Amino acid sequence: MAVEVVMPKLGMSMKEGTVSVWNKKVGEAVEKGESIASINSEKIEMEIESPANGTVLDIKVSEGEGVPPGTVICQIGNENEQTPESQTKQPDPPKERIKISPAARKIAQSANLDIKTLKGTGPGGRITKADVLQALPDRPNKQAEKAEDRPQASPMRKTIAARMTESLQNSAQLTITMKADITKLTALQKQLNETAQSRYETKLTITDFAARAAVFSLLDHPAMNSVYQDGRLATFEHVHLGVAAALDEGLTVPVIRHAERLPLIELAKKIKWYAKKAREGRLLHDEIEGSTFTITNLGAYGVEHFTPILNPPETGILGVGRMYSAPVYHDGELTKGAILPLSLTFDHRSLDGAPAAAFLSSVKNYLEDPASILL
Repeated sequence: MAVEVVMPKLGMSMKEGTVSVWNKKVGEAVEKGESIASINSEKIEMEIESPANGTVLDIKVSEGEGVPPGTVICQIGNENEQTPESQTKQPDPPKERIKISPAARKIAQSANLDIKTLKGTGPGGRITKADVLQALPDRPNKQAEKAEDRPQASPMRKTIAARMTESLQNSAQLTITMKADITKLTALQKQLNETAQSRYETKLTITDFAARAAVFSLLDHPAMNSVYQDGRLATFEHVHLGVAAALDEGLTVPVIRHAERLPLIELAKKIKWYAKKAREGRLLHDEIEGSTFTITNLGAYGVEHFTPILNPPETGILGVGRMYSAPVYHDGELTKGAILPLSLTFDHRSLDGAPAAAFLSSVKNYLEDPASILL
């Protein structure tokens, strides 16, 4: 009997999922666990795996079509097995399968590019977004392009745009900055990483230490771990820490729940695990919702101080910049030190500048005394 593959429900708030691309066509054999399609919903894009060995008997949802969770999107069964629908429907003509990412396909379709003429540079010859952009014809006056000729924004991009607009319109955001002398921290990091790698198969990064310092500081300054809504201020006893992760399609924020309960090494492993899931498109809706505070790191891009935008409805977000070398005084001697820029954006409706500065100073102090966040 044919097995029905349904649009999964990736979280309690998911209302619709869209099939980005079919990796298999009707009549093609599949193995259990093999990717048969890519789907997306708001901030998540993921692969749908075949639940059984067999043949794709029927595809019920077209590429680009959105359907509610639980909707049957295809059927898999034995070769030549007939489904009730296939007995009365002529099979679609076979299509040439071309490996192309969902984002690349959308841009190519919007630009009326024939993907058969494109050369893929991705794994296995897969056509990437960069390949499509490289193939776009030069246009002398791109400012005069008609809006309908431009690629449509992805569901993730639209969600980010809506949330960031909401964030700026519905809060009173202010950013303050400090610099932390992390000379001792970098030395400790170097000492710990050999053990962390051999015993826990992970490495401790500056982001891990900054996350730990932020968690401790939130416990010391609970007003930052709050939300202001409908004229009321609610303060959380727990810390559900959001750690921003940059993807080709946009930005997503996996949430590490009850981060206050995790020792440093476990927090570091969680951060890397969720970042990996984000890159592979395997995050669930419940894993990107419910954060009480967020950290974001642009240091890898050479950015020092910047202005993070609040992740609504949170009260604060900590930005970590690029570490750089500078002369510092240690024990009365001038030496080469390591400086870490910190940027804190907070909602002035929830708290004033002085308590926000006290929170950021706490983060700075923990980073400058790294032994205090190991216990």
